[in-house]
Amino acid sequence: MGLRAPSRRLLADLLRPWRWWIALLVVVVVAEALARLVIPLLVQRVLDDGLTGDRSLLYRSLAWMAVAIVVQIVGRVVFLRRSGRIGNEILLELRRRLFRKFQQLDPTFHDRYTSGRAVSRMTSDVEAVQELVLQGLDVVVIAILTIIGSSAIMISLDWRLALIAFLTYPLLYLLMRWFARASTRAFRAVRTRSAIVIVQFVETMTGIKAVQAFRREPRSAGIFGEVARDYRDANVRAMRIFARAMPGIQFIGNLGIALVVAGGGFLAVGGDVSVGTMAAFVLYLRMFFDPMQDLSQFISTLQSALTALEKVSSVMEEEPAVRDPETPARFDRAEGRIQLDGVDFAYVEGVPVLPGLTLDIPAGQTVALVGTTGAGKTTIAKLIARFYDPQAGTVRLDDCDVRDLADVDLRRNVTLLTQENFIFAGSIADNIAFGRPGASRGEIEAAARAVGADTFIEEMPEGYDTDTGKRGSRLSAGQRQLLAFSRVLLADPRVLILDEATSSLDIPTERLVQRALATVLRDRTAIIIAHRLSTVEIADRVLVLQHGRIVEDGRPADLVRGEGRYAELHRAWIASLA
Repeated sequence: MGLRAPSRRLLADLLRPWRWWIALLVVVVVAEALARLVIPLLVQRVLDDGLTGDRSLLYRSLAWMAVAIVVQIVGRVVFLRRSGRIGNEILLELRRRLFRKFQQLDPTFHDRYTSGRAVSRMTSDVEAVQELVLQGLDVVVIAILTIIGSSAIMISLDWRLALIAFLTYPLLYLLMRWFARASTRAFRAVRTRSAIVIVQFVETMTGIKAVQAFRREPRSAGIFGEVARDYRDANVRAMRIFARAMPGIQFIGNLGIALVVAGGGFLAVGGDVSVGTMAAFVLYLRMFFDPMQDLSQFISTLQSALTALEKVSSVMEEEPAVRDPETPARFDRAEGRIQLDGVDFAYVEGVPVLPGLTLDIPAGQTVALVGTTGAGKTTIAKLIARFYDPQAGTVRLDDCDVRDLADVDLRRNVTLLTQENFIFAGSIADNIAFGRPGASRGEIEAAARAVGADTFIEEMPEGYDTDTGKRGSRLSAGQRQLLAFSRVLLADPRVLILDEATSSLDIPTERLVQRALATVLRDRTAIIIAHRLSTVEIADRVLVLQHGRIVEDGRPADLVRGEGRYAELHRAWIASLA
C-alpha cells in the first residue's frame, strides 16, 4: 500500500526534527547487524581452528566473537532507549497537531464528523502509527542488511551450496508477494471495523440518557454486538492470512536447509567442504529466513499503520469552511454596530434559510429576534458570530467584513450564548474564568453576583471551589445557565447574542436573570432570540422573522398593540400562561 503525498508530507514533517538522531540510530542498527552477520563466520573459524589444534587461533576467534556479542548488546540497548524516546516524542507532536486541527475546524466539519470518529483518530489510529515509528527502522534496516549480507556471505563461502539454497528463493518471493497484497486488504478492513466499534460505543454512551429513557438498551446492544462481530471477523480473516504466511516461511526455510545439508553432505564426503563451512552456511541460511518472519509480522503492522496514517492525514488536510484571513484587518475594541447586507445562506443547497437578508443594528441597541421555528433566527446569530459564512452578501462589524477579522479579534468582541453552553469538569470558579482566564477571584465573584449566581454558589459545600462534575452534572440546568451568564459577563464582549439562553430556567430564576440582564446588556449591542416573550420585552427593538425575511420591525410596546404577527405571537404566549 503506497502513501498518498499528504501522508508522506505529514510523516516527513514529523521525522524532520529528529533526522540526525535517526541517522545515528541507523548507524547503530547497521553495526548491530554487521556484528550479527560476523558471528557465523567466527563459528566457522572456531570449529576449523579447533580441529587444527592451534589454540592461539581458537582464542583469537573466541575473543572476536565476544566483541561481536558485546556490540550487539550495546547497540540493542542504545537503540531501544533512544528510539523509544524519539518515537514517543513524535507521537506526542502528532497528537498535539491533530488536537489543534480539530479545534480549528468549523462547526460544519464537526456536524458531519462524529465524535466517535474523532476519538478513533486520536486513539487507535495514532497508536497504530506509533507501532510503525517505534518498530519500522529496526525491523527494516536489520532485515535488509541481514538478507543481503547473508546471501553475499553464503556465495563467498561456497557458491555451489549457495545455488542450492537459492532454489527456494522464488517460492519465498511468491509467498511474500501474496502476503503483502492479502494483508493490505485485510488490515485495512481491520482498521475500518475498529473505527466503527469506537464510533458506535462513543455515540451510544453520549446519548445514554435517551437510550435508558426510551428503554432502547437491547437495540443498542444488538447494534454494538453486530459491529463488534464484524470487527472480530475482520481480525480473524487477518489472522488466517498471517497463519498461512508464517508456517509457509518456516517450511521454505527448512526446505532450504534440508537441500543444503543434503548437497553439502555429498560435498563433505569428497572433502570439498569443511565442517566449519557447513555449520556457518546453515547458520547463514537460517539467518536469511529469520528476518522474513520479522518482515511478515512487520507487514501487518505496516499495513495497519499506513491505513491509520491515511485517516489521520485526511483530517490534517481538511480546510475549515470558515478561515482566518491571510492579512487580517487591524481591529481592537469594537463599537458594536452589526450589518447584514444581502445575505444568502442555506444549510442544504437549494433550500435557502436566509434569502437576501439586509439588517442594520446600531451599536448599543438591544434587538430581539422572534418567529416560528425555522424562521432563520439562530442562523443569523451564527453568521454574526461567524460560525458559518454566507454564500452571498456580507456580515459586518463596525463596517468591517467579519471575514477580514482575525478569529481572536472577532471572539473578543462577539460572544454567542446558547441554552447548551458547555460546563467543563472542574471548579465553579474555573468555569466562570473560562470567559477570561486571567481574571482575579474578585472579578469572578463579581460576575457571579451580577447575574445572581452567587446565591446558589455560596450554598455549595465548597463554594466557588465546588467541583461541577462531568458536563456540570452536579448542577441543575438553571445553575449551569447562570454560570454561563457569569462567564459571558466576565468576558465582556461588545456584542452579546443570547440564543434561547433563558429557556432552561424556571420562572423565578428567569426573572432573576432578567434583572441581571439590565447589567449584562448595558453599553453593549445585544441580540436576543427567545420564545418566551417575557425576555423579549427588555429589547429596544423587535424583528419578526418569517422564512428568513423580516416581516415586522419596531418597539415591543408598539408591535404588541398592533394587529401584526408579533401581536399574534404575544397573545398566543399570554394564553399559554393561563
